[in-house]
Amino acid sequence: MKKYENDPSLVQLREMLDRQESKILSPTATRNAQGIRRHPEEHLQLGYRQAFSVDVDRILHSLAYARYIDKTQVFYLVRNDHITHRVLHVQLVSKIARTIGRFLRLNEDLIEAIALGHDIGHTPFGHDGERFLSAICRKNEIGYFHHNLQSVQFLDRVERKGQGWNLCLQTLDGILCHDGELHSEKLAPAPARTFEELELLIAARRQDPRVDLIPMTMEGCLVRMSDTVSYIGRDIEDAIRLGLIRRSDLPPESVKVLGNTNGTIVFNLVTDIIRNSHHKAYVAFSADVSEALRLLKAFNLERIYMNPKIKTQTERIKSLFEQLFNTCLADIHHQRSHSVIFRQFLRDMSSDYVRKHQPAEITRDFISGMTDQYFLDQCPESMRPRIEDI
Repeated sequence: MKKYENDPSLVQLREMLDRQESKILSPTATRNAQGIRRHPEEHLQLGYRQAFSVDVDRILHSLAYARYIDKTQVFYLVRNDHITHRVLHVQLVSKIARTIGRFLRLNEDLIEAIALGHDIGHTPFGHDGERFLSAICRKNEIGYFHHNLQSVQFLDRVERKGQGWNLCLQTLDGILCHDGELHSEKLAPAPARTFEELELLIAARRQDPRVDLIPMTMEGCLVRMSDTVSYIGRDIEDAIRLGLIRRSDLPPESVKVLGNTNGTIVFNLVTDIIRNSHHKAYVAFSADVSEALRLLKAFNLERIYMNPKIKTQTERIKSLFEQLFNTCLADIHHQRSHSVIFRQFLRDMSSDYVRKHQPAEITRDFISGMTDQYFLDQCPESMRPRIEDI
């Protein structure tokens, strides 16, 4: 036993912090004492760290979190060091959500845990990679691929050689339900779930992408809306920096309400959420701000995310996804222990993980966890796409 485990004075500090939450936090906030783990851990119950603070630490120390550093946010294969990558995006989500959460008196540790973990399941090459991998997964009869489902998969079943991090239910629920691409004017928490109900929701969404995922906590609702706040203006600045759009192209109806720079857009969205959610049992935008944001999201989709100038390499990347998936899947079926999926992923993996996952699911987990560069390194050099000068 470590020197400070089971120290009554330190346990009392945690209990004091837990009691203070009833005075500090909003009645709608999630208390640390409510944190539920699938497998109770006695050393945590005898320690001084609060439940969701532990979750933050575990996510930060996960291998998947380290791989954020080379994961695409929107723009890939672009020669520009100032373009947003996934690692910066999750930090921005965390900061924005915690800022709002402080004014709404929500649990900032739970907010941070959800925010830092919400995109861990993203594939290399962003939403394009997600789309390619989803089609492959469906072809192999393992359902749709969604990065939010995969984030839970990594943290709960893949990390630590298949043992997972045993995170709290509320953290996993918020990560699962973040769906920041959807537009919501108001978001109220769903009724509390059990781990069993969470698994049913995951299974349903894997078979039907239309299944709605509503977080069970106010903190989860806030992170979901903060996800949009963090990327909408940032993607515009990146697109301007790359010469894809001009600031004067932004829809005037949105500019009038939100401004035309990332700083003003974030400030106005954050302020509006605080103003319309304070002392409420939901997180909300005002009607005019919500409409301005909806128009801006539509603009980003048409002028940035679907811009043909950033899609010149997509067919080649799609082909590489298919080739790499088929190669790794065949390596598992033929038990090629010298192959990369055995050497870099299945080596020392728990027998429980291998037993509970089909070969196609194992291949999905391996490929979705890759960074952009690692993915390219597994492909024949002659087939790799080139870096673009947009």
